[in-house]
Amino acid sequence: MQKIKMSCLLAILAIAFVTIYISTVEAKGPVTYIFGDSMADVGNNNFFPKSLAKANYPWYGIDYVTKQPTGRFTNGRTIGDCMSAKFGIPSPPPYLSLSTNDDAILRGVNFASGGAGLLNETGSYFVEYLSFDDQITCFERTKQAMTLMIGEDESEQLCNEALFLIGLGSNDYINNFLQSFMADGQEYTHDEFVTLLISTLNRQLLRLYGLGARKIVFNGLAPLGCIPSQRVKSGTGQCLHRVNDYVVEFNSHVKDLIAGLNTKLSGAQMGFADSYPVVMELINHPEQYGFKISNTSCCNVDKTVGGMCLPNSRLCKNRRDFVFYDAYHTSDAANEIIADKMFADLNSNVQGSSPSPAPAPF
Repeated sequence: MQKIKMSCLLAILAIAFVTIYISTVEAKGPVTYIFGDSMADVGNNNFFPKSLAKANYPWYGIDYVTKQPTGRFTNGRTIGDCMSAKFGIPSPPPYLSLSTNDDAILRGVNFASGGAGLLNETGSYFVEYLSFDDQITCFERTKQAMTLMIGEDESEQLCNEALFLIGLGSNDYINNFLQSFMADGQEYTHDEFVTLLISTLNRQLLRLYGLGARKIVFNGLAPLGCIPSQRVKSGTGQCLHRVNDYVVEFNSHVKDLIAGLNTKLSGAQMGFADSYPVVMELINHPEQYGFKISNTSCCNVDKTVGGMCLPNSRLCKNRRDFVFYDAYHTSDAANEIIADKMFADLNSNVQGSSPSPAPAPF
């Protein structure tokens, strides 16, 4: 009975994801609103003078089109940048770079902020950042501004047809639950903690739905136990399987949550993007994708405080050889392959799905 229930839930998720994808590719390109952490931040934290989670210095951005730091926590493009290119749209600008009367908000905005998590207490030691709740509040203000520009009905329709991409949860583990000095790791068992995360995410998705979001894709967590900052804790350089088990459990609960919301909420088309197998494939078989090293960082900062690629870091000679740029973040080359795999999976799902009436394009 449990297997049948799970099969039904996964089928619902697949249908929702296919629906989102079809309506995206049939249009010239979707209006996209991005919510996330440092994996998706394109410069919001640059606007926080006291933030300890910034990447606006060398050697970040060395392989970006401008060859300059932009606030992206990698040597070049984020996964979101790569996906935007595949959708045929410019990468949405950071929210804090825009004014409320800038019509760019009608074409997409990036609210992601380095250090953010689902929980408000996550990332607190980064001082200044936008938590997921903060990011939703920023979107609420954005919608109010859109309503003043184009009217209430039009702004509601724009939000109903827009694509909302969410990638959060990593910091809730790496910079919260797994840190001995953070209260959550002491107060909760993992079962209790994941219940807290899912209940929080449920409230946040309902809040976005109330603001007009219908087409939402949540990007699941990658194998966090295999990132360089966690490998060094093993003493042997191996992956932390306990951490990966936490991630698998979290992802499973998110899938169930999204499937349930799709059945309960009128017009909801929520999907789950499973990045775990894609990233694990890169880690286990880097040579198959043109990489040479997947267990340590290009900047050789696995054991340094913060794990960031600072100006005094010893940069690797060939950044294309490395899956990870610093102790936490994947490289430009890896981001491109992850985006390629995710996009190919969407194509595969569409081609393998049963014929059904196509939804209205964006």
